[in-house]
Amino acid sequence: MAPLLVLLLAGVALASRGDREPVYRECVTACEQRNCTGAGLQDFRAEQPLYMRMTGWVCLDDCRYQCMWDTVSLYIREGYAVPQFHGKWPFSRFLFFQEPASALASFLNGIANLVMLRRYRSSVPATCPMYQTCLNFAMVSINAWFWSTIFHTRDTAITEKMDYFCASAVILHSIYLCCMRTLGLRYPSVASVFGALLVLLFACHVSYLTLGRFDYSYNMLANASFGMVNLVWWLVWCLRRHSHQPYLWKCVLVVVLLQSLALLELLDFPPVLWVLDAHALWHFSTIPLNILFYSFLTDDSLYLLKVNSVQKLD
Repeated sequence: MAPLLVLLLAGVALASRGDREPVYRECVTACEQRNCTGAGLQDFRAEQPLYMRMTGWVCLDDCRYQCMWDTVSLYIREGYAVPQFHGKWPFSRFLFFQEPASALASFLNGIANLVMLRRYRSSVPATCPMYQTCLNFAMVSINAWFWSTIFHTRDTAITEKMDYFCASAVILHSIYLCCMRTLGLRYPSVASVFGALLVLLFACHVSYLTLGRFDYSYNMLANASFGMVNLVWWLVWCLRRHSHQPYLWKCVLVVVLLQSLALLELLDFPPVLWVLDAHALWHFSTIPLNILFYSFLTDDSLYLLKVNSVQKLD
């Protein structure tokens, strides 16, 4: 549930003021000519740490990193605001981690999902009608946080798309989870057809963003629409049944906080100590929401078992 709004307020990765700066461009060109060809390239490869090479950092990446900080230093010295580069704030690289705080937060979200999945499996019997659906949702979520960790570790065209696509998959699977809980237990065929439509929608979504130029505006609008459907559906169901199922406050709190905490992205300030930015704060804030949502899934699954047991006795 936690990554539902990962993309909704994400900035468009277009050229930024920093990488349009002539000082930056000239610095990158000079560095590339000096260090990325001939003997300079051999020296770079000889001096580059193994962990940097294994994670795909190349000479041009290093030039851009060094020139970014040269440009930032110039801006600060001249009294100008810190610029963004290639759609991102400047981050201080730690080992091979491009955005250390966001990578750590994504990793911790993944661990939280994994730990709560194990608790769910130990608390809920496999006979629960929602058991497999909840397990599938957990696996999709863990996969999304894995790719979020990879993306914040090393931002490339592939890791960016995987981060976006996997986050979209979580939103759509949460909608399917809601459909199963509200309709699918009584009308399995409805849930099956709806699930197939969601798969088709996801395939079309990925195809559109993959086959042509990546449309960031469409991606943001599409995921915002998916997120609103997910939010309204869960809220309506929870509010209609909360008097009979008191634990539903957990689900309400999660979906509302996810929407509210996503507004942290609007702060969009230069990273504190060049590490902690608004996006990282958003990721850290979703960690407890994972725990709360799995607690809701556990309570709801046990409630279903109890209801089924009473019906059989009757």
